[in-house]
Amino acid sequence: MKGRLWVLAVVTLALLRLCHAGLLWADEDYHIAAALQVLHGKVPYRDFWYDKPPLNAAFYLLAGALPGWPLRLLDAAYVLLACWLTYRLTREWWGEKEARLSAVLLAFFLAFYLPSAVIAFAADALMLVPHLAAIYCAFRKRALWAGVFCGIAFLFNAKALFVMAVCALCLVGALVPFCFGLAGTLAVAGIALFATGTWPGYWEQVWRWGWIYATGSPVTNPFVTGAVRTLNWLGFHAALALGTIVFFWKSSRTERWKAGSWMALSFAAVCLGTRFAPHYYLQLLPVLVAAGARGIVLAWRDYRKPATALIVIALAVPLLRFGPRYGMLAWREWTGTRVTWRDAVLDLDSQDAARVIRTSARPGDTLFVWGYRPDIYVYGRLASDGKFWDSQPLTGVPADRHLHASAPIYGGPAARNRAEFVKSRPTWFVDGLGRLNPRLAPGAFPELREWLGNYRIVGRTDLSVIYRRRE
Repeated sequence: MKGRLWVLAVVTLALLRLCHAGLLWADEDYHIAAALQVLHGKVPYRDFWYDKPPLNAAFYLLAGALPGWPLRLLDAAYVLLACWLTYRLTREWWGEKEARLSAVLLAFFLAFYLPSAVIAFAADALMLVPHLAAIYCAFRKRALWAGVFCGIAFLFNAKALFVMAVCALCLVGALVPFCFGLAGTLAVAGIALFATGTWPGYWEQVWRWGWIYATGSPVTNPFVTGAVRTLNWLGFHAALALGTIVFFWKSSRTERWKAGSWMALSFAAVCLGTRFAPHYYLQLLPVLVAAGARGIVLAWRDYRKPATALIVIALAVPLLRFGPRYGMLAWREWTGTRVTWRDAVLDLDSQDAARVIRTSARPGDTLFVWGYRPDIYVYGRLASDGKFWDSQPLTGVPADRHLHASAPIYGGPAARNRAEFVKSRPTWFVDGLGRLNPRLAPGAFPELREWLGNYRIVGRTDLSVIYRRRE
């Protein structure tokens, strides 16, 4: 792309996510709700349960833990930063053409794919910037800074271990400063955890719960599931896949080794836990964008017309599949009408439940939501009364299966957590799971039956029951 047209394209693609200002997607709402708890003066791991690394909640503090326009503008700024880093990395690796194209491709594929994967900035998406920064520094042989950014990435997502491995391969002769930068960053975080008394909770919630969750995948046939979901992802990212094939065909052995090792380790991260969720593939996106951009430039150089036709067709598939949603969202936002999409049902129900609470909530009121419905906290602007604010640590059943299963993977600790939970006295209690899975309704647990007697029903939505504590 010539002139500044590519910059306009990147900015336009990044700002498309403003169309999602009226919705929250799964997992981003969890981190926004955690940031809201912090704004209420609570400390993660110590004062409330938070099973993700700390920088995920910290990111959403930049938007005041608000949904709507502040959130989407923050997201757009993050996309622009990621695209700028991709531009710098690819220009350093090859040249200006590849750099501009890689920035546009990253912005394109962060817009046109499943909203739950690319609109929701959870741990996998939030690791994009430190991931790219670490690889860029490693390729520039800035070992100390590569270690620092790997440490930052780890404080977003444990899968940064694979980014560390890529950087270590690039910095074989400079591992000492790399390790110093990594260890220094993690040491600062560790000191902060000990100083605030959050280390025991951090270990229990992020690592013990996280390990049990990772090793307890509900996927029954991971090989078939992995193959199918990887092929589906590559189908929507066919332009990158085709460009990468050309890259490996026409590039030097050294370039193939660099990109190949980065790609292999990134795909290993995708496979970790054998869930193959769509947002896991974001770890693979940076290397495919870089290699794909190089391959497309090489193909244009040698086979301009057929290469252009193939790339246009490949890009048209995700554009036509996911593009119309932006227009529909913008129109509904303009006219004030609700969306009717199946994947937005829970969020819309949470908006309705929060609206019931806001009509009579008073300053100082607190909230507990049974189920995994953190968006109710975000829309209601209330904090929890105690350590627990969703039912996962109380039932031992993770959110990825609690709509259809009831067997706990965290049974013993969950029973102890329920004994602690019944000492809390939230003003508001929302059952956001019982109607979806009666086997995990709060009344199904003997410890909670007497506790529920202190609450009366004050409202209902399609999927939720809203209680208020009796005066």
